[in-house]
Amino acid sequence: MTLRIAADEDTGVAVVTLDRPARLNALDLATVAELRSAWDGFRYDDSVRAVVLTGAGGRAFSTGLDRGAEVPQPGSPYMVEDPLAAVGPKAAGLWKPVVAAVNGMACGGAFYLLGEAEFVIADETATFFDPHTTYGMVSAYESVYLAQRTPFGEVARMALMGTAERVSARRAYEVGLVSEVTAPGGALPAAVRCATVIASYPPEAVRGTVRALWSAQEATRTAALSQAPHLVSLGNLPPAAQAELFDTRRADFRTR
Repeated sequence: MTLRIAADEDTGVAVVTLDRPARLNALDLATVAELRSAWDGFRYDDSVRAVVLTGAGGRAFSTGLDRGAEVPQPGSPYMVEDPLAAVGPKAAGLWKPVVAAVNGMACGGAFYLLGEAEFVIADETATFFDPHTTYGMVSAYESVYLAQRTPFGEVARMALMGTAERVSARRAYEVGLVSEVTAPGGALPAAVRCATVIASYPPEAVRGTVRALWSAQEATRTAALSQAPHLVSLGNLPPAAQAELFDTRRADFRTR
């Protein structure tokens, strides 16, 4: 198992931990399947009234899709198979509040998860960046999710600068990506405290509020995401070229 779930029946809070620290909590296909199953399970479990999502190991919340995951693609650029497209709680129809607790790196495909959390708490070690353009890939889905809660210029800078720039927890707080910054190691306890308060309220009122919040931006988000598949297909370098560029960039980094 690459996912740990600990549910407290007294508080109604479930803590979901991405548990692949050796791979910086990158999402392989097994983890994606486990996340989808977890969200679906929470839909039918009335004892869970709020969820906290975090990553194990301290070095990363998640670094997105594992580069070792093989995802076959259809020939048409209008039908891209994106294994992360339904990895988030809202894509799974979970209208219960999710609070993300971030320490270390959060990058690339991690924004599929952060983008579908109600709010994000980060400790001072957290950094946020989007490596896609650096390796010849289009940042489509990630940019859409970020644009839902961050000013356009900040999203554009992160997406276009790639690995050359990492956004600190403090800067993420200033631009609205993060709602609270804690001391190192404090993000998870702070997120659990918030989730516990929310879970103590009448659940139908909470779920209705969650649904109302997402309704306010659902039309623009859905329309934007519908453009993502063919933009990714048409703009991405072939996988072999991506891998070559990745190896080159990594070698350059090691020589600095």
